[in-house]
Formats: sequence, C-alpha cells, structure tokens
Amino acid sequence: MIDRGVPRHGYDIMNAEGEKIGEVTSGTMSPCRKIGVGMGYVKRDYMAVGSEIYLDVRGRKLKAVVVKPPFRK
Repeated sequence: MIDRGVPRHGYDIMNAEGEKIGEVTSGTMSPCRKIGVGMGYVKRDYMAVGSEIYLDVRGRKLKAVVVKPPFRK
C-alpha cells in the first residue's frame, strides 16, 4: 500500500479510472514494514511490477503498487 490502509480479503482492486480489475485474496498489516500488504488477482494489463492500482477500502479509493514478493528488503 502507498496510502495508509489495510487490504482485506474480498476488497475490489481498481485502475485509476475506477474500473474493477481484480480482487484481494488476502491482506494484513506488515509487522516489519508497518504498512498494509496484500495479495490478489488482477487483469494481465496490470500485473507488471510497479503498476499503480487502487483498492476500494470501505468506500475510499486507496493507492497501492504491484511488487514482487517477498515484501521486505
């Protein structure tokens, strides 16, 4: 997550225009990085590392980015 928030199972993943492009399958707050991390399925056009995506978290559109696991450095 770029914006402050925690992804949860079932949240919609959207593109910048607000079109649904996927769904979160699991997510939580990372105890090491102190940010929200999650996994999910997205359309092929958005699966490249570095792609900006958005999550619908309780009606708010929060920014996230696609990264390659593991989430820590």
